[in-house]
Amino acid sequence: MIPVPLLVVVMGGWCAVYLTDTLLKLSSTHRIRYESWLASRGLMLSPFHVRWQTTAFNRLFAYCARINPRAQYLWFNSGLVFGVVAMVGSVVLLTRTLQQTLAQMTTDSPGVRGQQALQVIPGVNLPTSQLAYFFIALLLSGVIHELGHAVAALREQVRVNGFGIFVFVVYPGAFVDLFTTHLSIISPTQQLRIFCAGVWHNFVLCVAALALLFLLPLFLLPMYSTGGGALVTEVVQGSAADGPRGLSPGDIVTGLEDCPVGGVEDWSSCLSRLSQTPQTGYCVPGASLQPSWAHGRAFKRLDGTMDCCSNNSLTDLCFSYMSPQGKNSRGREYACMPVRKMVSGTQVCRSDGDCVAAPPHAAAGVCVTPSLENRTRFIRVTHPPNTHMLFVGFPPHLQYAVSLTNFIPRFGFLHLDLPVFLETFCKYVVSLSGALAVVNSVPCFALDGQWMLNALLEATLVTVVTDRQKRELIGFFLLLAGSALLAANVALGLWMVTAR
Repeated sequence: MIPVPLLVVVMGGWCAVYLTDTLLKLSSTHRIRYESWLASRGLMLSPFHVRWQTTAFNRLFAYCARINPRAQYLWFNSGLVFGVVAMVGSVVLLTRTLQQTLAQMTTDSPGVRGQQALQVIPGVNLPTSQLAYFFIALLLSGVIHELGHAVAALREQVRVNGFGIFVFVVYPGAFVDLFTTHLSIISPTQQLRIFCAGVWHNFVLCVAALALLFLLPLFLLPMYSTGGGALVTEVVQGSAADGPRGLSPGDIVTGLEDCPVGGVEDWSSCLSRLSQTPQTGYCVPGASLQPSWAHGRAFKRLDGTMDCCSNNSLTDLCFSYMSPQGKNSRGREYACMPVRKMVSGTQVCRSDGDCVAAPPHAAAGVCVTPSLENRTRFIRVTHPPNTHMLFVGFPPHLQYAVSLTNFIPRFGFLHLDLPVFLETFCKYVVSLSGALAVVNSVPCFALDGQWMLNALLEATLVTVVTDRQKRELIGFFLLLAGSALLAANVALGLWMVTAR
């Protein structure tokens, strides 16, 4: 659900802005001065929408359009090809997404549910803590998109009246104002280069952010090292990993039981493996399994597993083991023992055969296994130089309780979260810039796809369908179909996100 305080702030802010704007425009003493102030700064206000436009960047756009004309010709022709391919690809993608959404609605299949990820709604399926990443990445993607249009237009001798930024409710965006008379007299191919430049630059930005994401360890190598473990950046308060003997920001996790952890990916794979395999055991000296350990009477839990410790015990755990040979063997036995003392510095095992003593020790060990409920696991978390953190619970809970990163600072003054900020921002840029490229390629009214389709039909059908009105009619029905496809995806996607 959308947080109520955030909704109140947004609605209250817009109401205050609109009320102030209305009062100033109705004022006989301030109206002229206020409207002159808005016009001089290129500001326009309307309900839930503010827009700013300037000509300050026109020289920059013109300079960019003059850089290496031959290379730019190849660049924007590549954009033209990409735009046409993306227009077809976006229709195929939206069609498949619509089929998957309908299948999910009818079958409620978990496999299909995982594929539905087109709708991102701040406060609903986007954490409020990451709103800054979302809006900055969205604004950057919009600016790069419009920069492509502006430079391509100036290359084709189309005047740029100005560049602007707007905010609609909470969503930021950018735009360029092109001189439509110049735009209408150039050839359809030239128009297509201009219209495709936006989605082309979004695609390039997406690829650049993806490359930066993969090369980030190399760029940060002088300041951060990788491969030495997973660095803890945050621990959820009150979780199983919190506490005096738990994990803390700055700890470096190097192992989970006998599974080495060299980074976040190893951490996730180790937890997945430990949750899917039987509980590991620990080699302890046979002499420690004497009656002096105060064996408890084992009793069955509701799921059929055995327990032998008091429910009030916080330091003891029930262990099971096979009776040592030569004693009155009754098969598997159970003992309630101090867990930290039992497992500290001991070797993991699966059976007594793994605990064969090596010279010069004479006595062989016994493999004892924590007796836990079916999906519960006992896990030793290695984070030197501290002692092991001992976790008892469902392994995915440990994954949700801790935030980690692959990057370990080489110097004490470096911020732990800097690589996390860069990684997260790059991921948002990849997602949002790629989404803008896909959505704007759709042949839909009011999107770039509308003008891309019209220019493409004029460039390709002029010899086949000589009547201009017939070409426009074909374009209208194609745009109508594309608009319906996009609207159906958005409507059903919003319903899936908010209703479930």
